[in-house]
Amino acid sequence: MDTSIVNRRGALRHAQKKLAEGALTVGFIGGSITDGRPGHNWPEPVIRWLAETYPNARIAVENAGIGATGSDLAAFRARRDLIDTGCDLVFVEFAVNDNEVPTERRNRTREGLLRQLLSDGKRDVVLVYTYCQDMYEDMMNGRVPPSVAEFEALAEHYGLNSVWMGKHALEEVRRGLLRWEEWLPDGLHPTERGSLSYGESVIGFLREALGDGGSGQDESAASSLPEPLHADCWQDVRFVPFEDIRTEGPWTVRRWVKLHWIDRTLSTFAVGAKLRFSFEGQVLALAFDFGKRSAEFRYRIDGGEWIVSSRERPDWCGDSGWMKLEVLYDGLAQGRHEFELEVVHGGRPDCKGTNFDLAFVGVI
Repeated sequence: MDTSIVNRRGALRHAQKKLAEGALTVGFIGGSITDGRPGHNWPEPVIRWLAETYPNARIAVENAGIGATGSDLAAFRARRDLIDTGCDLVFVEFAVNDNEVPTERRNRTREGLLRQLLSDGKRDVVLVYTYCQDMYEDMMNGRVPPSVAEFEALAEHYGLNSVWMGKHALEEVRRGLLRWEEWLPDGLHPTERGSLSYGESVIGFLREALGDGGSGQDESAASSLPEPLHADCWQDVRFVPFEDIRTEGPWTVRRWVKLHWIDRTLSTFAVGAKLRFSFEGQVLALAFDFGKRSAEFRYRIDGGEWIVSSRERPDWCGDSGWMKLEVLYDGLAQGRHEFELEVVHGGRPDCKGTNFDLAFVGVI
């Protein structure tokens, strides 16, 4: 497999057109390495370069990166945070956060995310790959780590450009241009210098891709998608509205002011509070504002055995503020299902509360 830092597979025709018209909306989605809240992550130098290089264009930014999240949650967020916000150019970064997810699952979630972004033919999508220590042996020996290789297979299938930012930084270390501790002081998260290295690799790609004059490709032809590589990819995402969820006990629907990625929550802190709903689909996932004060819950489907959740709360996890996806069922039989849930404390020593703040119910 190609081990190049940059793989160009097509023109950035949407971005070129929008820049010529004087307005470009750039979207980013990924984990903590992309998250805009630290203020120094790699999207920042990329945004600054665009603003400096194209002073006559208004550059709008939609950074949808969230720490400790993967392409599974992103598949449910694509429309709200990237499509409906009018992004013309989107960078996708999940090689690291999907690294420990089984191959079969991450192939389906990634392709579902990409197909949603590409299906209307209104934006360019670029894949970017960062670095985690599990990739070290492969990269030092000229191999492509599996998480990156699987993304590259999707890039080839859909003709997407890709930038291996992690390899660019590692090459700088090997050449004596970057100290390891300047790049990854904690082994995973770049600070200013490491983020600049990541950003420079993307800027180098953009400098060439935006300056090549386009490919002359017909827009209607470019917007058609090939058949998916994974027939059960997470493209057809749906949501169960809170209005269709039947509750028992003290529940409230709240406009959520703590995380801007969440519009409303269905919330309670009462142990024993219950909810239930019907749905049709093969995958069922719940998303939460999660933290050390979050309750656990027991749940079942179609009157089956009860399952009790037991979610870990790492040391870095706060009392709340982590948008966390729980995939409860995958591979359900076709047809209608009935889901039931009851809030419990859970008895975990790291569980300090009983807050239950449901952001959405997702179905595929």
